[in-house]
Amino acid sequence: MIEKSTPGKWRKIAALTAFPLFILSTLVVFWIFRYEIWELFKSPERIKEWVGAQGIIAPLTFVGLQILQVVVFIIPGEVPQIAGGYIFGMWNGILLSVIGILIGSVFNFYMARLLGVPFVRTLFGGMQLSRFDRIVRSPRAQTAFFLLFVIPGIPKDILCYVAGLSPITFPAFVAISTLGRLPGIVGSAGMGDAAASSRWLLAGSIAIGATGLFIAGLIFREKLHRLIERYTAKGRESEE
Repeated sequence: MIEKSTPGKWRKIAALTAFPLFILSTLVVFWIFRYEIWELFKSPERIKEWVGAQGIIAPLTFVGLQILQVVVFIIPGEVPQIAGGYIFGMWNGILLSVIGILIGSVFNFYMARLLGVPFVRTLFGGMQLSRFDRIVRSPRAQTAFFLLFVIPGIPKDILCYVAGLSPITFPAFVAISTLGRLPGIVGSAGMGDAAASSRWLLAGSIAIGATGLFIAGLIFREKLHRLIERYTAKGRESEE
């Protein structure tokens, strides 16, 4: 169950101040570098140019970009994932994306675990948190989390924070979040690799398939979420 106990005084202060400071610092950075950030993230080609200019540390730079897009959740993650395949090839792109996304996810997980419910409620709202609380309280929570990570259109960032509030173990979170995101990462890296080698039919086919899955995920998101809630509810009933 999501932790409901009253945090210590320092955790209260941190939870209440961390979010405004985080948002303020993010807005300041985005305002100062707004043109550079927009130019960088608007296409894989731009990312390739910038990352390639970093020379020997290009792989580390790309991992840093992936960490940034997970932690700063308003940055779209698909473009850097495509850029990974475009710059480094499919398999290296997948590996570097997985490393960066995992580090960012772990950061979000421990931010929630450190600062508690008030911080996450401020980020996403009480209603969102209550919906996921019903899933967390089920003995089938790990399976449900995996399904939520797999479904396109479900916001993965909130899942990392909710997992940090839940009893789910850190190794289980790493496995679930990585495996659940892997199909999307593989598809994006494959698209970038195909585009880099001018295999436009393959790149276009992957793009059409990914777009279709994303739209389907958005259309049926609520229905799928309710199905998962019913699945976890049955788990609680069978345990009782």
